Amino acid sequence: MERTTINPVTWSIELGFNQGEVVSGQTRTLYCSGQTAVNADGRPEHEGDMAAQLALALDNLEAVLAAADMTLANLVRLTVYTTDVDLLLRHYGGFTARLGAAGVAPPSSMLGVTRLAVPSLMVELEGTAVA
Repeated sequence: MERTTINPVTWSIELGFNQGEVVSGQTRTLYCSGQTAVNADGRPEHEGDMAAQLALALDNLEAVLAAADMTLANLVRLTVYTTDVDLLLRHYGGFTARLGAAGVAPPSSMLGVTRLAVPSLMVELEGTAVA
């Protein structure tokens, strides 16, 4: 797989995402359902703790990627849903650092929503990966 970043402007790079990416030569595409801060039994964890929920949601996304023999480095699209954008932004640095450590800054969207499927959850990550 070859990735070519598309950034007609550069402000987004400092925030941890590219404006676009051209992916060529791909052989497999994984569309991940929304991953949240739930344990292996599907029970919500870390009520009221955005940083912990964000970290666990990313752990769960990584687990889906790993099950498909992929890593965060394969992410080509990421959508972040949150019930509190301002609170999420206070903890976003650790999240983007994990993506940066994987060498990616996938094109992303962040959406503020009224609630997620489980009321105690505050963040959900939906990704697309290519290998």
